Order: sequence, then C-alpha cells, then structure tokens
Amino acid sequence: MPPTRRIPARTPGRARRTPLRIALATGIALAAGLAATGPAGTATAAGPDPAAGQTQRVEYFTGPGGHPRHAEVPASDALSSKERSEIKGDGDVVPIVQAGPTASKLDVVFIGDGYTAAQQEDFHADVRAKWAKISAVEPYAAYKGLFNVWAVDAVSRQSGVSGDPTSGTVKDTALGSAFFCDGIERLLCVDTNKVESYAKKAADPDLVIVLANSTKYGGAGYNDITSPSGYDGIATASSDNAQSDQVAVHETGHSLGKLADEYWYDEYGTYTGAEPWEANTSKLTAAQLTAQKKKWYRWIGQTSPDGGKVGAYEGGGYYPRGLYRPTSDSIMRTLGREFNLPGREAMIAGFHRHASVVTAITGTDRAVRRDAKVAVQAADGVRLSWRVDGREVRQAKGESVVSPRALGVPADGRTHTLSVRATDPTKSVRDPQLRTLLTDTLTWRVTR
Repeated sequence: MPPTRRIPARTPGRARRTPLRIALATGIALAAGLAATGPAGTATAAGPDPAAGQTQRVEYFTGPGGHPRHAEVPASDALSSKERSEIKGDGDVVPIVQAGPTASKLDVVFIGDGYTAAQQEDFHADVRAKWAKISAVEPYAAYKGLFNVWAVDAVSRQSGVSGDPTSGTVKDTALGSAFFCDGIERLLCVDTNKVESYAKKAADPDLVIVLANSTKYGGAGYNDITSPSGYDGIATASSDNAQSDQVAVHETGHSLGKLADEYWYDEYGTYTGAEPWEANTSKLTAAQLTAQKKKWYRWIGQTSPDGGKVGAYEGGGYYPRGLYRPTSDSIMRTLGREFNLPGREAMIAGFHRHASVVTAITGTDRAVRRDAKVAVQAADGVRLSWRVDGREVRQAKGESVVSPRALGVPADGRTHTLSVRATDPTKSVRDPQLRTLLTDTLTWRVTR
C-alpha cells in the first residue's frame, strides 16, 4: 500500500462502515470541522475513529502533470436523506447520451455538487463538456457507442463548494464536497453515503463521477468499490478546470481497466512480495516476461501511444525497485499522458465487461415471425454473421437488419432459431482470454 496520511477524529462516533468498501470521504463533516474546529488547512471531523479502522483511502493529485499521492480520511456517517426529499427537482435523472438499453451499455452517471436549483442546466452543460473531454481520450474515443451518460440533479442550497477558494470557505451543498480534505488543498472529498443515495436513482450505474461546481484544480479517486447499486468506481473532479478531466480518466484506469498505478515512492525501497495481480505491473523483466509468456509479453517491442516502446521499466506499483511497468510514462503514472498498449487492452476489456458488442433492437425475449424484420445495433467495424439453425448464411454477413424468410428459414410449421454472432476485430486486444469479451451472440425463435 502507498504512503497515506491519517487525521484524528475530534470526538468518538458510532462505529459504522460505509456501504462503499473503499470510497469517497466525508465532505460535510470535514467542511464543518474545517471551519469550526481547526486552523486553516487542517481538516478534522466528528465520526468514526481512524484508529479503529473507520477510514477510507483516497487517491489525489497535487497538480496538473504531477504524480498522485494517497490519504486516509474518516468514513462517512449515517445518511440523512429525508431532509432533502422536499427540494423540487432534487434527484431528477437527465439523459445526456443514450446509445442503447442500459443492460447492454456502460452507464456513466454524473452527479453534480454545489449547483443550486437555478444552476441545474449549467450542471448539464458541464457534464456534456466534461464527457466530451473524457471520451476524446483513447480508447474511449474509439468506443463512444458503448456508453450511456446520465446526469443526476443534486440541488444544493449554495453555489460552489467548501474549500474554494480558501480553507475557511464553507458551503451548504448536497454532497458536502470539500477541498482541503485531510488538510490537502487539492484533495476534493464528498460524503460517500450521499453519493450512493443519488447514484442509485439512475437505472444501472456502472461508473460514477461527481462533478463539483468549481474552477479550482482538484479531485479524488476511489477504487475497488463495492456499492449496493453495483457501480464500478467513483471519481471526483472540478467542473470548470481544464485539467480535472484527466483525474477522472486516470481513476477509470483503476475501476474499469483494473490497472495498477505505475508511479512509486522512494521510501518504499525494493518490492519483495508476490507477483501482483494487475496486468500492468510485474516482478519479471522483459526477457522473463517473454520467456514465460506472462502479462504484457505480447506487446514487448511495440511502439506505444504514450511514447517509446513497450518493455519492462523498473519502478511501479509504488515501489522504485523490484517491480516493472510496461512503458516509461503512461497516464497511470502521470496525468496528461495516454494509456500504453497494455493499458488500452485492459480498458477495452473493461468496457466490454459492462457493454455488449451487439445490441438487440428486435427483442430476443419473444418469438418473431418468418416474414418479420430482425434488427441489431453494433459499433462501426464490428463483424456480424447470421445463422439459421446453426448454419451460417454468408450473404447476410455484415447486415444489421435481416428477414428470417430471406435467410432461408423454411415455412414448415416448426420453430427454428436465428442467431447473430458479433465480433470486435480490434488489434488493440491480443490476450485470447480478454478477446472472449469482444464476442457476443443473440438468438431468436422464429415461428411460421
């Protein structure tokens, strides 16, 4: 584990674990303690005792282009949702991008904080702008069709967030967003339970981004999340800072790509533990990876989009020695960089853990008639092949709309099967096990 900072609890509180195993930090309590109980730049909080384990670990960035650090902050206390139930429009879910059914798409949920009732349209505009930047980064750019994007309106009583511009600034907001979390200016924390209460209003949240109404650089990442709503990671970011989207992209490397950090701390010395489970760190050198056919060996020697060639560069997973990373300086080490080739492969596989390669426009839960039209939706480049009773109909290859009758389904009064197999042929995924995520099959029963 990387170096962390702990802050003491001001008073003992009820022992209660947050429903997010590793999640966002307490914002309202931190902001209140910051203003009322501690000097500027010092965050204190009533609630669970960090010494008793009631804490949450967060990743943050000291500035654009910098390497991340970590902090340990008190876990959120009990949720008080009833007090907000009478605020008009609070909790409304607004579609931003609708690519298809939630069951077959990766659903990104943005929740705003520090936006008043009169500023919700500003929040929606900020979501569109932030998603445009995130989705311009590869491999997001090549897979935009896999994503639905939703905005959940969280109505704040005051505009802006605590800690902006100074540590003494306190705002009454829906999620309690606060800079100077743990006394760290750029660490932007929120109340985890509040996030959960808004995220679950969306139908099928897979990834949650909290957008704080601020121009100040900052954010935080919360990885390895297990939430009651089932989403696969959370990041916080400032709405109107040009670099804050990079924080969100890096954090999705953890949540969606299951990637390790590729930076290190000098004080960690030499790694002597077991082989890491993440795909982008290893105890093995390039020669050993190749000889043993491990991890990213298929990419060694290839030119990577983040610069240089894929090899085994010492330093990563927080250790300067004893662990290797695939390239010199990817986005998992430094903000503003790109995913390296093994990182892109892991991200694409992560997308497809939530989103299907092909979506049924004609439902598969009911029989279709022989003379009906059967339609599917697939991204550009996806290969489609159709089969009748298991036999491929070559003339229909690549078609997204077909007729069972035209494909040769016989009019014999029996029920037949029509299926389509969709395959993403991308060259960015070489691991055969990951490639299995890039193929889907849909099947219909055809009646006379």
